[in-house]
Formats: sequence, structure tokens, C-alpha cells
Amino acid sequence: MILIDTHTHLYLDNYSDDQDIIIQKAIDQGVQKMLLPAIDRSTFDSMLKLSNRYPENCLPMIGLHPTSVKDDYKEELALVEEQINKGGYIAIGEIGIDLYWDGTYFEQQKDAFRRQLRLAKKLGFPVAIHTRDSFDDIYKIVAEEKTDDLIGVFHCFTGSSAEAQKIMDLGFYMGIGGILTFKNSGLADTVQDIPIEHLLLETDSPFLTPAPHRGKRNESSYLTIIANKLAEVKGISFEEVGNITTNNANQLFKLL
Repeated sequence: MILIDTHTHLYLDNYSDDQDIIIQKAIDQGVQKMLLPAIDRSTFDSMLKLSNRYPENCLPMIGLHPTSVKDDYKEELALVEEQINKGGYIAIGEIGIDLYWDGTYFEQQKDAFRRQLRLAKKLGFPVAIHTRDSFDDIYKIVAEEKTDDLIGVFHCFTGSSAEAQKIMDLGFYMGIGGILTFKNSGLADTVQDIPIEHLLLETDSPFLTPAPHRGKRNESSYLTIIANKLAEVKGISFEEVGNITTNNANQLFKLL
């Protein structure tokens, strides 16, 4: 059975000493594809080097992360478009709005997000959306921009049932990661009522490590822990979780 980690930053310096070991470990666990969301120009080279070494397993996205939106964001977006023209990318991401760390560039984040949604529509690419303390703002913009050409995933979903319904009404997926395994997150209760046909698996490595490894560096092989927890929450088999979420990922990112 094939699993797909739809959101993992394996190109970061956190893996500089054992990157190949970590990737092979994931492959050995059945995680055959690891999708790499971009952050900003400082990470493009390391991301592409990794995807070039593992072209069948590590597939890159391109985009400007909201926490990297500063005064020079238009220059960064121009570089994103320049990269797209070189080919080889599977999605625009990760993009969105993050008001958790700093709201200074809120207006610029909204503009950068909208511009990248429009770029995705123009190219027929799916989007990977980062939402932190910003769901209402994100939803408003996506709803305004929504056409049949705009599809994607709300990565690291931790929202309410009402927010999940809004996402499904848009025709988008939700990425489920390690937070599902946290005892007091409440996410399991919400996910129980979300049809699995709207869910993707992700680790967001090196962040949000699932229990029992919480507090340590995350890695893509831990996707099996998340898949097992989702199977428990949904009352179905691990194999069924794997088959359905892999099919969802293949459809969204056009991997077949």
C-alpha cells in the first residue's frame, strides 16, 4: 500500500545530517511520495536539490509562505513565477495568511495570497493553504476567487466542524497531521464527522510531531502513526485510510 505525505519540509537544515536515511525510512514504511511545499527564495535551492535527487519520491511545490511576506513580497512573487516557468512543480504552496506570529504585514499577506490563488487558476495548479489565526480572512478570499479551476487543501486543519463544512462546500480538502494524536486537541472529535473523501495525510515535518514522539523532530515515516490514528477515529482499517487518502492526493495533485 502506498501512502503520500502531502506536506513535508524534508529539505530544511533539520535533516542536513541524515536526509537520505530519513527519506529511505519513509519509503520503507510505505510513504512513497513526499510533497515539498516551498517557503521563500532562501529554501528554493535546497528543495530543488532534494527533489532532483529523488524525482520519483520528493515532489516540489512553489510559492511564498505568509510568514515570509515582507516589504519585498512582490519581488518574491516575481521569483515564484520565474521558477514556475522552469517547470517541474506540482502545486502552488504553501500560501495563505498567518496572524499568529505577527500581523504587521496583514494587508500584504492578503494581497500575496490572492495573487498566488490567481496564478494557480491561470496555470491549473492546486494550492496548499497555510491558515493560522486567519480562517475567516482566508475563507473570504478563497470564496471570492473560487472557480472550477481553483482547488486545493487547507493544510494542517485544526478547525471546527463549521469550518470543515465551509471547506468542503468550496470543494477543498483538509490536511490531517500529528495534531490528531494530541490528547487534548479536540481534533479527533471534529474529524470523526468529516467524510474521509475530503481528507489528506501530512506530517508538516519537521514540525507537529505526532505522539508518542511529540517534542522531537518530525519525519515523513511518522505518517503511518497519523494514518493509524485516523483509522481508529473513523472506525475503519489502516489499509482503507491509506487507499482513500492516497487516491485523494493523486486526484488533487494529479500524481498519476
